[in-house]
Amino acid sequence: MIKKYLKNIVWFLIAILGAIAFSTIALSRNESINAVWFITAAICVFMIAYRFYASWIAATVLVIDEHKKTPALRLRNDKDFIPTNKWIVFGHHFAAIAGPGPLVGPTLAAQFGYLPGMLWILIGAVLGGAVQDMTTLFFSMRRNLQLYP
Repeated sequence: MIKKYLKNIVWFLIAILGAIAFSTIALSRNESINAVWFITAAICVFMIAYRFYASWIAATVLVIDEHKKTPALRLRNDKDFIPTNKWIVFGHHFAAIAGPGPLVGPTLAAQFGYLPGMLWILIGAVLGGAVQDMTTLFFSMRRNLQLYP
């Protein structure tokens, strides 16, 4: 029971730290601002999004079953279906999403200050990019078709 309260306190402190970082960014009226506040705010947002939003999507929307084998394991033929290290998959995924498209919006938002550009990136990454990537990777693993006959 105490462990549950400690977890809640930790997540509350992470949320408070993120709020402090965002308020520091929003209330700074000079041109120079320390990048530590941006990094702190981003890490807090991503931690909270991963813990609560991603777990909610995994449990209720996608209904992920960890005990199901992936097609790479079930249909292994060492040509089209090969089990791959998770860091290799992460590298391919990161290279695919890090194109120039997501940079246009933040560049336009940066004309209004640091905070709109940062919010554009964080909200887009959490609500758009992460959800799209998570569902795409999940559905591609659920697909049970051979690529070539």
